[in-house]
Amino acid sequence: MTSGILGKKIGMTQVFRPDGQAVPVTLLKAGPCMVVQRKTPTADGYDAVQLGLMEFVKPQRINKPATGHLKKAGVEGAKFLREFAVRPGDDDLKPGDKVLVDQFKPRDKVDVIGVSKGRGFAGLVKRHHFGGGANTHGSMFHRAPGSIGASSFPSRVLPGMRMAGHMGHARVTVRNLEVVEVDTEDNLLIVKGAVPGPNGSYVVVRRAKR
Repeated sequence: MTSGILGKKIGMTQVFRPDGQAVPVTLLKAGPCMVVQRKTPTADGYDAVQLGLMEFVKPQRINKPATGHLKKAGVEGAKFLREFAVRPGDDDLKPGDKVLVDQFKPRDKVDVIGVSKGRGFAGLVKRHHFGGGANTHGSMFHRAPGSIGASSFPSRVLPGMRMAGHMGHARVTVRNLEVVEVDTEDNLLIVKGAVPGPNGSYVVVRRAKR
C-alpha cells in the first residue's frame, strides 16, 4: 500500500445509491503504476517513492534522460511521474513493483490534484466574481474594476490586487472526496464530486491528509 496513485480523468456521470439517491461522480483511470525510483533518507535526504503511470506512449515522446531513467528501473511507457512520501505502515516498495487501484476501498477519503482548465485572459467579473456597476442609462461603470489604490499614499498598486488577467491552468487540490466504487478489472476509481481539469488530463490521487 502507498499513499497515492496516478491516473487520468475520464469524465463525469452519476450513480444511484440503494436508496435511490443520485450521486454525481467522476470516473478516474487510476493506474496501473510502476515504481520508478525509491528515495531514501541516506541517499536523498527524504523517504519517498516515485511512481510512473503505465500507458501507451510512443518512444519519441519521451526524451533521452527520462528514457535512461526509466530503463534503469526496468520500466517502459511512463511519461507522467510523481513522488509520494512514504509514511509509517506503507509497503517497502522497490523499483519495478506495481501499484494498483485495489489499495482503495469504497468510503475511503482521497485528495485529487490536477491542473484546472485554462480560460485565457479574463476580466474581473468572470475571474473574481465582481458585481460591476449599474446598467442604467448614463452609468459609464459596468464591468470596470473601480479603484485599485490611493494616489497620495502608498502611491502604487499593492501586490496581490485582484485584477483582470490569466484565469485557470493552475494546480488545484480538491480535498476529502469519497470513493464510491472501485473497479479493479478496468483500473477505475469512481469518486463523488468534481475533479479539476479537462477529460483526459493527468491527476494525482492521494489518501486524504485531513
